[in-house]
Amino acid sequence: MTPRYGPVRRVAVLADVHGNVPALRAVLAEPDVQAADLVVFPGDLTWGPEPQRTVDLVQALGDRAVCVRGNADRAVYELARQGRTPERERDFWMPQQHSAEAIDFLESFPFTVVVDVEGLGGVRFCHGSPRKDTECVTPETPEARYAELSAGVPEHVIVTGHTHLQFDRAVAGRRSVNSGSVGLPYHLGKPGTAYWALLGPDVALRSTRYDVQAAVQACVDTGDPRADVITRYLLTPPTPAEVTAHAEGLVFSD
Repeated sequence: MTPRYGPVRRVAVLADVHGNVPALRAVLAEPDVQAADLVVFPGDLTWGPEPQRTVDLVQALGDRAVCVRGNADRAVYELARQGRTPERERDFWMPQQHSAEAIDFLESFPFTVVVDVEGLGGVRFCHGSPRKDTECVTPETPEARYAELSAGVPEHVIVTGHTHLQFDRAVAGRRSVNSGSVGLPYHLGKPGTAYWALLGPDVALRSTRYDVQAAVQACVDTGDPRADVITRYLLTPPTPAEVTAHAEGLVFSD
């Protein structure tokens, strides 16, 4: 059964944190996030340089934090406990950066949740799409595919993550929203910009500045095997147009 919350007045949406603690701290310090009734994390919370500290910050929010399972969150516990075969160096490294309790936490995340939000009604949150956590939903997802992936979903507003692109779009009789990525966005803004959204009574797409050099240093200090790649994405990310074209070509991406 899909967990349901609300009704509430305001929901802060923080997707794809990817273990970027400086970015997460900056967004959590925003007055509208601090005042929100719930803070929803639509997946890929920890797969990044500082996963344990990320879990600690989210758990400190108590019952205000609502987490949805992302494909990267799933990968952590599958690698740690379910015999998933590591394919890259980071697959060996990442589970070791989580305590047993943190892995328990990730494993507890539901695939999707619904929150009743003032002014919007029921809002469905998932990571990739309502049918798979690896499906890519972008600002250019064709209407026919969006109708297929949302078939049977009663909610009008669907919030996804996964593609790290911020948008708010009407498609196939729905409102398709992505809050963007807190920790690893694909964008045209300045490096050191974290993206999020505030829901209620409408959808407000937001951004927050943070110390990107601190995030880069964390990649080095923690020994993240992908430090060079993450640093490049933080400082010179792919453009939304590039990511959209790539994602729509794949449709599903793990």
